[in-house]
Formats: sequence, structure tokens, C-alpha cells
Amino acid sequence: MKGCFRKFGAHKAIAASLLAATALVPASAHAQASVEDRLDRLEAMIKALEARMDAQAPTADDAAAVTEMRAAVAETRAVATKQTELETRVAAVEASDKSGFRIGDTTFKIGGYVKLDAISQRTSAGQFANDNIVRDFLIPSTIPVGTGDSSGWDTELSARQTRFNISTSTPVMGKPLNSMIEMDFMVTPGDGERTTNSYTPRIRHAFLTYDGWTVGQTWSTFFNVGALPDSVDFIGTTPGTIFIRQPLVRYTTKSGFSIAVENPEATITTASGGRVTPGDDALPDVVLRYDKKVGKSAFSIAAIGRQLKVTDDDFALGSDSVIGYGVSASGKIGIGESDDFRFMVNAGEGLGRYVGLNIVNGAAIDMSTGKLDAIASYSGFGAFRHVWNEKTRSTIAGSYFKADNPTDLTGTSPTDTVWNAFANIIYSPVPKLDVGVEYMYAERENEAGADGNMQKVQVSAKYSF
Repeated sequence: MKGCFRKFGAHKAIAASLLAATALVPASAHAQASVEDRLDRLEAMIKALEARMDAQAPTADDAAAVTEMRAAVAETRAVATKQTELETRVAAVEASDKSGFRIGDTTFKIGGYVKLDAISQRTSAGQFANDNIVRDFLIPSTIPVGTGDSSGWDTELSARQTRFNISTSTPVMGKPLNSMIEMDFMVTPGDGERTTNSYTPRIRHAFLTYDGWTVGQTWSTFFNVGALPDSVDFIGTTPGTIFIRQPLVRYTTKSGFSIAVENPEATITTASGGRVTPGDDALPDVVLRYDKKVGKSAFSIAAIGRQLKVTDDDFALGSDSVIGYGVSASGKIGIGESDDFRFMVNAGEGLGRYVGLNIVNGAAIDMSTGKLDAIASYSGFGAFRHVWNEKTRSTIAGSYFKADNPTDLTGTSPTDTVWNAFANIIYSPVPKLDVGVEYMYAERENEAGADGNMQKVQVSAKYSF
């Protein structure tokens, strides 16, 4: 009997040493597994000791010692589990801190990029307007047409595309409430190029998201920004692209369906070919969309319905409205390891400002009756991107736009067709730094048959942060 208790004492000493060792082991994934293995072995030893004690009628003190050992094992397991949970939470915070900082429960992140563009371009039929906006990126409707003289090559440098954003994320009832505000300096007034080249900031995005809802100003639901080509120009394939940001309220389901009501804004063509924005919009634009990912590819199809309206205070011709509608299909198809083909196809009546930065308006007005006639249009683009190696990539792309203007109402000055093509090479010597060069050719023809073209060479350097 004494031998049994001597063995029991030896086992107790072994157990104590094992418990002391496990308490010093950090609860990393590997170390935690080691702790669990030791505790499992210790519990097996305790069970074997209990069986031996049962066969030799142990005392109450012996049973109490075994109970104490079991409690110590359970306590050690609990401490190890808590340590693992704590390290997991610390790791999550550290990962978040790499790209942001916390104030209370809210995580803040700062992003954007600094970009310098050097652009040299020429037009075949007259000068561009002396305005930065038409020189900073392709605006198809501004390409001069007719018999004017070539502008020659004009060169400008600009950092106006530089942008800055702040995003936040705050847990609310177990779900993240996110927001973003982003600004840049495009399409804004400043003191010009004579002295300091200063420009006014503008809001690009200002929105919040929660549990499928998006509220604020951001990309229109009708526009699939993920299909845009990898271009040096601000947009690239502008004539064939839906491109618009505006205030909206949108709900997106987990299955990829979205429905949105968005800011309405009618653009009307008069008999002189000019543009009027009546501001008499009564109903929001309504958009339905479905997104689907398949492996490395992603696809989107969207439909829009909108009302274009004028009232008596616009032309003193009474009130009238017309329904505009359209569809857009777009996507990115993965090819091989890292190449892809991006595309977009659009068609409808009254799309107006949604396509190509408002190449044509949504409707024309009959100045004798005050009636509106929605303007049909068709457009699209295709772009192939090839990745040469981990630092170099290229894109070749082309786009096309066709309008069906009612020339008896609009005259022959509005755009009939526009197309463009470009090719580029972009080099990233270090992560987040892109240096690219791009050649673009674009051609516009109006309803009178007058045409003109633009050639552009652009070199850019962009660092994202």
C-alpha cells in the first residue's frame, strides 16, 4: 500500500511539473496545440492513477488530491483558451492598424493617390476651348469638327486628378456601418496656369453603407465601374462608357440584385442644338441591376427608367414629359493567369447624360408644340489587358457611340457618331507606383456630316496610398 502511495506521489509531482510548464507556454497556434497535447496526456495519467487507486482502496486525502489535479488541468485549459482568444483579437486590431487608426469603436482609413499628367494633343479641325476640363481628359462632344485648321500639338502638365479620401467603419448592432468621403480637383475653378496652378477641391463620393443599404453620392447603379479599362486617360473608352456619379439610395441583396432611386436631371436639346437643363424633375431615376462572379470573371446587367420633363416656365410652351429607358451589359472576363477582357454594351432612349459624359441630350423639344422626343443612342467598348510580368502591363481598347437625333427638332450640329481607340504600357517599379504612356485617337462626326479627330499622347506618374 505504501508503494502505491509513493507511486501516487510521483505522479502528482509529474502532474505539477506539467502544469507549471504549460502555464509558461505562449498560446500561439503551434504552442497552443502543444499545451493541449500535454494536458491530454496528463488527464490520461490521472485516469490511470484513479483506476489503480480504486483497486487499492485509497483514502479521502488521495481522492482530494486527484480532484485538485483535475481542477488544475481544467483551469489551465481555460487560461490557454482565453490567451488564444486575446491573441486573436490583438492580431485583428494589428491588421486593422496597418491601414487605419481607431478612435473609440470607429476605424478610420486614409487613401487616394497623387498623380501627374503630361498631355500633348492635337485636333484636326480647330482648337479646343481654352479650358482645362477639355484638355485634362477626353470629352467626346468637345472634339472640333468641320473645316478649321489643325491646332498643332499643345502640351500641358497637371496634377488636378490627385485625390484624397477618408473612410470609416463602426460596428452597430453586430454589423459594420461604413462611410466614405473623397475629393479631387478635376473640373473645378482655380487661379489658372499663370501663377500657382491652384484649384478648388470637389466632392467625388460622400456616402454611407449598412446591411445592404447605400445612401449618399457615389457611382450610379447603372454604371459598372469594375468594367473600366486600365487606362492612363481619366476614363479611356469614354464614347462607349456609362459614367456618372450622383446622390442615390440603393439596396443590394447578398445574391447580387440591386435596386436604386437616383438623382433625376433632364438634358434637353433645342432647335439650335444647344442644351437646356430644366430642373423640373418630378420623379427619381430608377435602376435595377444584377451582378454575378464566375471564377476570375465578373458580369453585370442593369436597366434604367427615367422621366424627362419640361414645364411652362422653361420655354413658355406648356408642360410635357417623356419616358427614357435603357439597358447596359458589362463585365470583365479573366483570360489565363492574369490577362482579362473588359466590355460594356449600352442601348436605350433618353439615356442622355448617362453615356459618354453627355455626348447627346436625353430628349429634344419641338419648339412649335412644346412636345419632347426622347433621343435614342447605342454605345459600347472592348478592352484587352495583357500582363507582361509582375511589373509591366498593357491595354489596347476601342469604343463607339451612335445617336439617333431627330434632326428636324435639333438641327444638324449635335453629335451623330464618336469612336476612339488607345494603347498603353504601364510600369510599376515598386508597389503602388505606376508610370504609364498612352496613345489615343478619337474621331467625331455631327449630324451634318462634318467630322474632326483628336490625337493625344499622355505620360502619367501615379502613387497610390
